[in-house]
Amino acid sequence: MPLPPLRGTPGTRPRARLLPRFLPRLLAVLAVVLGTAIAAPAPQARAAVTLTRVSDFGSNPGALTMYVYRPVTLPAHPAVVVALHGCTQNAQVYADNSGLPRLADEDGFLLVFAETGTANNVNKCFNWFQSGDNRRGQGEALSVRQMVGHAVTAYGADPGRVHVTGLSAGGAMTAVLLAAYPDVFSAGAVVAGLPYDCTRETSPYTCMNPGVDRSPADWAQRVRDAYPSYTGPWPRTAIWYGDRDTTVVPRNATELRDQWTALHGLSQTPTRSADIGPDATRQDQYLAADGTVAVEVDRVPGIGHGTPVDPGTGAEQCGGTGAPYFLDSLCSSRWIARFFGLDTTAPGDPDPGDPGPAACWTASNYAHVQAGRATTTGGYAYAVGSGQNMGLYNTFVTHTLKESPTGYFALADSGCP
Repeated sequence: MPLPPLRGTPGTRPRARLLPRFLPRLLAVLAVVLGTAIAAPAPQARAAVTLTRVSDFGSNPGALTMYVYRPVTLPAHPAVVVALHGCTQNAQVYADNSGLPRLADEDGFLLVFAETGTANNVNKCFNWFQSGDNRRGQGEALSVRQMVGHAVTAYGADPGRVHVTGLSAGGAMTAVLLAAYPDVFSAGAVVAGLPYDCTRETSPYTCMNPGVDRSPADWAQRVRDAYPSYTGPWPRTAIWYGDRDTTVVPRNATELRDQWTALHGLSQTPTRSADIGPDATRQDQYLAADGTVAVEVDRVPGIGHGTPVDPGTGAEQCGGTGAPYFLDSLCSSRWIARFFGLDTTAPGDPDPGDPGPAACWTASNYAHVQAGRATTTGGYAYAVGSGQNMGLYNTFVTHTLKESPTGYFALADSGCP
């Protein structure tokens, strides 16, 4: 993750540099957190993915580099996934180890890799913490927006299916893009990242560890402030982190959840939870009224700071551990593609058209609302999906709700299923 922003020479982009008071902490970050060459050279990736550099995609105020991975077979009007590397990494390392190109081949979407360098940040971090780069219409955020525009015009990509994901500083910049350009990105996946605009009054280091606790309403307002005139739907957001991360601590995942559930008008209590993958990653999902997953939190057990991967050729495997911060666990990229709606027919998945068996829930109206199975208006509870009036919103009125298909609830007091 990055150094604090410092003022540069007038007329030039600001660069991060050392100051004596940051030296002890910086050395610890470089040696332990960022995986620089202080300890040992990083192992080489097993195979190099062929990327195409795009040199002219706009005015590029953030001085970023654009690379594209285009599958051999690409359908008309494909979806786009923008991928943002972590500190000390680059586009090639991220392509070689994240597993995303394999999924692009299988599922037919276009990959755009944005890359920053030492001219922007001494540790090659995206400047998620600098106001010149994390606001709509300027800096690195605008450069990525221009990359998306180029992908739409040059490759015929679908502007309604543009997604973004990234690790660490790239994850924090993912949150920036979702906040600054909700009209461009329909969904994003923040891996080991931070809530948008955490550094408005706080240093990047404090945001990273121990983290900053704010109310869901405060966090949500910070996103609204990024584009005050916006009145459209908010992007769907997945949040990934390792439960042993001491760099960007798990508290940030909780604050990210608070930020995006509040934006969607949802409770901070998950609608449903499950264990996924070979390591029993805990997945909490927060469903919108139409049954779609608006927010998802994936807690990966036993790993620290990095992208969860599962090297191998199995249907649920992807990625490699040929560089620092790619951690052997589960194929997070596949689950992220699934969240984006790009991987709906993976082996072992149910038929997307099959609603599956009905689930039944018996509880008070208060408990139904808290669990996301119902909403409340004017003192009454209403079933999510069917909109049926369930009576007064309190702990005394009890109903049975049937969930079928997933996220659609209907009264079933007379029998369920």
